[in-house]
Amino acid sequence: MLYLDNAATAPVRPEVLDAMMPFLTRRFGNPSSHHTVGEDAASALADARARVASVLGFRTGDVIFTSGGTEADNLAVKGIALGRAQQRGARRVVTTAIEHESILGSADYLRRLHGFDVDLVAVDSVGRVAPDAVAAVLRDDTALVSIGYANNEVGTVQDVPAIAAVARERGVPIHVDAVQAAGWLPLSAAVLGADAVSLAGHKLGAPKGTGVLAVRGRIPLEPLLHGGGQERGRRSGTEDVAGAVGLATALELAEAGRAEASTRVSALRDRFIERVLAAVPTAALTGDAVQRLPGTASFTFAGTSGEAVLLELERRGIVSSSGSACAAGSDEPSHVLVAMGVDPDLARTAVRFTFPTSLAEPLDAVAAAVAASVAAVRSGG
Repeated sequence: MLYLDNAATAPVRPEVLDAMMPFLTRRFGNPSSHHTVGEDAASALADARARVASVLGFRTGDVIFTSGGTEADNLAVKGIALGRAQQRGARRVVTTAIEHESILGSADYLRRLHGFDVDLVAVDSVGRVAPDAVAAVLRDDTALVSIGYANNEVGTVQDVPAIAAVARERGVPIHVDAVQAAGWLPLSAAVLGADAVSLAGHKLGAPKGTGVLAVRGRIPLEPLLHGGGQERGRRSGTEDVAGAVGLATALELAEAGRAEASTRVSALRDRFIERVLAAVPTAALTGDAVQRLPGTASFTFAGTSGEAVLLELERRGIVSSSGSACAAGSDEPSHVLVAMGVDPDLARTAVRFTFPTSLAEPLDAVAAAVAASVAAVRSGG
């Protein structure tokens, strides 16, 4: 079986599991406990926090460990917006029509329950957001701009530094959802200009259920979880020390190999795209052909069903997806593709292939399998 759904989740790296194991066994303490066992756990947690902060270019105290990318995004959007509403009366959130459901759902929550206005910035036909379009909707009462660094379905990469510069000029904090970008693109706050960045460990080789939100200390943040006041009062609940150690290890490993992996996988991705488009005349690439994640190739196949193509591919030993794993099982067309102007019926034919950073061999056989699978669906089997 060839697994090409790494944007949904990646396998846990052996080095990560090795780093975590002591904190799942003999070093099991609660980091809030005031004895030697707890202090050992607290020390490991502090070290993991410092390692994450170093990669992201934030201060150690800015790092909040979460249960994953969805929680990190929720805390960023709701927490910063509510904090800014209390501090400045700002009650407007700016995001885009192609964001992950955790961003869009959080913005909708603020609209429905707290009376916020939500500005959804349009994207072009390849999923790019124009910085000028963001600038056009910024107001004095804008609490937050939230933007995905790279789209989880089509892989389009945004010009985050330019968008951040626009937000900074108006004094508006910017949150960057870097869940899909981690391991492929630079994450340094100095490069991005971000005030908050969210990550998910399971995209990097850490276990599912691990995540991070880094948010600058000057940004007000209303906690969503209340209780024992862990994470400096911003996210209550006993910390997952093993998960934090695993995430920090995975993030360091991903960053160390990022430049080489991006170059190598980009070349293999481009060859795969070329062969699919040549073998399937009605196939269309979705997303930006150049400004895209190295590990993402996504297509529509007119005259098919994306789910049917996936089943045919799996019969041939290839696992991929029709888009976001968080929307799996939905009959609705991808909101990302529809926002890009793709006809809803055509959007239902979408198939996404996402590659590991370890990919080293051409995917010519996979391209041939795609052509055979599409032909089988069109002929009725």
